[in-house]
Amino acid sequence: MGTRKSAVVTGSTSGIGLGIARAFAQAGLNVTLNGLGDPAEIEKIRSGLAAETGVEVRYDGANLMRAEGGGELVNGAIAAFGTVDVLVNNAGIQHVSPVEDFPLDKWDQIIALNLSSAFWTTRAALGGMKARKWGRIINVASAHGLVASPFKSAYVAAKHGVVGFTKTVALEGARDGVRCNAICPGYVLTQLVENQIPDTMKARNMTREQVINDVLLAAQPTKEFVKVEDIAALAVFLTTDAANQFNGAAISLDGGWTVQ
Repeated sequence: MGTRKSAVVTGSTSGIGLGIARAFAQAGLNVTLNGLGDPAEIEKIRSGLAAETGVEVRYDGANLMRAEGGGELVNGAIAAFGTVDVLVNNAGIQHVSPVEDFPLDKWDQIIALNLSSAFWTTRAALGGMKARKWGRIINVASAHGLVASPFKSAYVAAKHGVVGFTKTVALEGARDGVRCNAICPGYVLTQLVENQIPDTMKARNMTREQVINDVLLAAQPTKEFVKVEDIAALAVFLTTDAANQFNGAAISLDGGWTVQ
């Protein structure tokens, strides 16, 4: 246990979460990774990030589909590093289906991981942050935390819930040096999105370019994907002194999607 601050990033074994974890490690924070994947691959990511940045990087496989998982994750990081100073709630899953056909178990899973897990981890971390008079909680919501798309009822409900939860935590921590904000990205070309392209090409009889511009980026005026690195840079900025008065904000990073 040194004097380094420590960050916990959920859903950080790939995609946006891994990008955020990498940025915090590069900024000199010890990092706890959490998420699913092949154990050998996760160890490769963990050891590589530690070697590259010189900070301590640990992996915790706590299951955030369970209420106990949030506390286990946060308490494990406190046991290892002494504190959790920065908490990034990023873990999430998606399912696309009309409301009347939406599988009941999928609804429960999406609400649990995309919304409730942010409550479970925050509940475990907030007391220590208040006691130390410093903490940063960053919730990765979505443009779908501000607007809706059809067939994504659970995801949209969960992400709107994350934005509301962010505002409440911001008020509760305001006088104790704790800041809570939400980042609301538009489409990011993660593996999750990449995997949808071939199926959509086939289903709609479109080229890859048509799928990207006319389907995925239809709502994004810039016709550009948001970069993982952009989200990570914003997350790091939100922990700096310059961002001290950002509190309870839902920050759009979506190329102008939600201004339309």
